[in-house]
Amino acid sequence: MKMKVQEMNVDNKRIVLRCDFNVPIKDGVILDDTKIVASLETINYLVSKNCRIIILSHLGKVKSEEDKSKNSLAVVAKRLNELVESNVIFSTTTRSPELEMRVKALQPREILVVENTRFEDYPQKLESGNDIQLASYWASLGDIFVMDAFGSSHRCHASTAGIAKFLPSCIGFLVQKELMMLNDNVLHAKRPFTIIMGGAKIEDKLELMNKLLPKCDYMLVVGALANSCLKALGLYVGDSLATSDSEVLTDVRSMLAHNKSKIMLPFDVIVGKSYNDNYVMQKNVNEIIDDEMIFDVGPITLKKYYEVINKSETVFLNGTVGKYEDERFANGTKELFRMLKESGAAVVAGGGDCVSAITNFGYKDSYTYLSTGGGATMEYIINEKCPALDYIMDEEEVL
Repeated sequence: MKMKVQEMNVDNKRIVLRCDFNVPIKDGVILDDTKIVASLETINYLVSKNCRIIILSHLGKVKSEEDKSKNSLAVVAKRLNELVESNVIFSTTTRSPELEMRVKALQPREILVVENTRFEDYPQKLESGNDIQLASYWASLGDIFVMDAFGSSHRCHASTAGIAKFLPSCIGFLVQKELMMLNDNVLHAKRPFTIIMGGAKIEDKLELMNKLLPKCDYMLVVGALANSCLKALGLYVGDSLATSDSEVLTDVRSMLAHNKSKIMLPFDVIVGKSYNDNYVMQKNVNEIIDDEMIFDVGPITLKKYYEVINKSETVFLNGTVGKYEDERFANGTKELFRMLKESGAAVVAGGGDCVSAITNFGYKDSYTYLSTGGGATMEYIINEKCPALDYIMDEEEVL
């Protein structure tokens, strides 16, 4: 078992806290602050222990100077300041004498949010490359390292794994909750266990699907993943998003053939055309013609999927049904969310788009658990561990 923050003496200590503040932002406005709110339990606990808190997080990908201007954590620090009673300070740098002065000047219960850790990925990938000097520098800012960024725990970066080489370390309340909920409701799920699998690129999900299939009783495939599956079976999908890689299609066909009793694909769909906003039609999957694009599932599919959901004890949701952000094609996602709420099954959802859609459509408090991890959630379900957490001290190391 990993050392937990409540088991470590953190009183009056300077804490380097890794959070996951990788939130969606548009035009300088945070669209969904779920990940920030999820970090509050650990932050407030550390504040109650009179800690001085130095927060590290990434935001987006930084591959150029322009990316830096678009991915500053300044707006996140401002939002955090609204959510806590403590004073929140923002550092515009990730390494500098100014940052060190701010850390030294921190008072008990104060919080310092350091600029986006991925600023260190340009021009050299020091953060994502787990650069030892960078990790050592960030470790020098504190006395104890608390890892509470579950959503980043599948990556061994300087800020997620490297720091733990230099400081006593433990996991925060969010990571603890994620591991417990995934253990209880996915790894040791009550059967029948159904996985609803969505996404854009089958190339990114095929290995995952193959590894998850032995763990579940049913897999309902939705979104563009379903398009590629239909295409692999020889059905025409028009201009729909789907893979054109012949080798991938062969692998998909093999997966479908070996899991006929588990995998369910759409029977009917809602289609549109890129050049005609008024073209919205329900069609059977064998009726798609040129120029049509599949954007949602139809009522027959929803009925068939509901029959599976209704007899499931546990459901893991990873993805949305279609182009839910367009009201013309949002019905499938909305109906799926409603079905899950009414099913009585334990429902765990993981994946950024999926959780955002759940929040946007008002189902945030309707399910057993909404995981803050995307790739990390998948990594843990498949391998029952996340690489960055391997660097955190075990309880036995402290005894």
